[in-house]
Amino acid sequence: MPAPRRGRGIRQHRTHHLDLSCGPQQAPQQAVVSVAGLVDRPVRNPGGEVVGQVSDVVARWDTGEPHPPLAGLVVRVASRRAFVPVDLLAQVRAEGVTLNTARLTLQDFTPQEGQVCLVRDILDRQLLDVAGVRVVRAADLYLAGVAGRVRLVGVDVGLTTLLRRLGPARWRARARPQALIDWASVHSFGSVALTESSGRGAIRLDRHRSELNRLLPADLAALLENLGREERRELLDVVEPTAAADALESMRPDKQRQLLTETGPPRAAGLVALMEPDEAARALRGLDRQQRDRLLGAMVDEQADALRGVMAFGPDTAGGVMNTALVIASVLDTVEHVRILLRTKRRVADLDAVVVVDEQGQLVDDVSLEELLLAEVATPLAELVGPPWPVSVTPNTPVRRVADRMLDARRLSAVVVDDQHHPIGRILADDVLQALLPGLGLRLPRPRWPA
Repeated sequence: MPAPRRGRGIRQHRTHHLDLSCGPQQAPQQAVVSVAGLVDRPVRNPGGEVVGQVSDVVARWDTGEPHPPLAGLVVRVASRRAFVPVDLLAQVRAEGVTLNTARLTLQDFTPQEGQVCLVRDILDRQLLDVAGVRVVRAADLYLAGVAGRVRLVGVDVGLTTLLRRLGPARWRARARPQALIDWASVHSFGSVALTESSGRGAIRLDRHRSELNRLLPADLAALLENLGREERRELLDVVEPTAAADALESMRPDKQRQLLTETGPPRAAGLVALMEPDEAARALRGLDRQQRDRLLGAMVDEQADALRGVMAFGPDTAGGVMNTALVIASVLDTVEHVRILLRTKRRVADLDAVVVVDEQGQLVDDVSLEELLLAEVATPLAELVGPPWPVSVTPNTPVRRVADRMLDARRLSAVVVDDQHHPIGRILADDVLQALLPGLGLRLPRPRWPA
């Protein structure tokens, strides 16, 4: 049984099948045409004479529409590959294509900016089903008439479809779509025609940007783990850095190491800097010394020094697994002041309490978020101080001893203090579990602070 991922939850994959029933925005099923099945099918002039064979299907990728319209076909005529624009096509059917003209311009095909060759660029490639939160591979693509134009409407990812394509040529034209994924929920990577200015395909994830940034960290991590190197790079280009850092925390150690290694030091360092310090230290420990030094060197000094401080302790000690991103308040502060402070923090979901210190900065108590939620806003923190007292440990305390202390006190976290009893970090229950059972990769549910 696979180990659960770190994160605030696992989203079950949903099916997003294309409805092929007749309707104002949909086409009857018999009008659906397999792109793979069109390859090598005859192209006829208005008199029925065969003038060539379909080599590829070209779609417009720059319209911003959820279902890209057909731009034309690449037709093989003798030894040449000519482009036939969509306005010269009378019919596009599974058995072949009929033109509305007898005259063709036999100019060698060169893809224009904003055009994509579906067979060459999309078929058999990795795709991202954004709505279903999964990586898929295109076994076939399907065209249909929608809103008066022939469009790319769906992708089939089934094994049966792939086997049909690998069989005799007569099978390929027999499109039997059983559960098409609606193309509106799909992204293809690096599939825009090359331009002289960019030198590579432009990124086409913009339409799905907001959806991707709303994914749970575990879901985004799963996508990154299953994508190839270039596809991961494209996805990272689009998601917010904070979302990418959260996902990086949720990735398996080997995939996490792979992503940091293949990403340029400045960018990788930026992601690590946005991670929780204990998670960042764990990720850096997984790299070789040279890579680790490069990333630390690319960070601002304050961030690098904080991570070096955590890594100075052994990975099986309290200091080695502590999170140094504390929320610290004075006994003189009010509940209202602390609530305002919490709202400025990005990762409140990773907190279970607020550290309370005296005027000398020494640990007094650890007030839970629940207590802060129930108290009146004008209440001084001094009135919330009292038993049960927090578990406090020193940085060199073995993790197993920390676990025993937390179990005895029935607390979900412990505060790490220095020799002067000043708080310097916090250890959560899942940090202890991950240190004791490194293959588990578990993150326990955390309390959430209301917006």
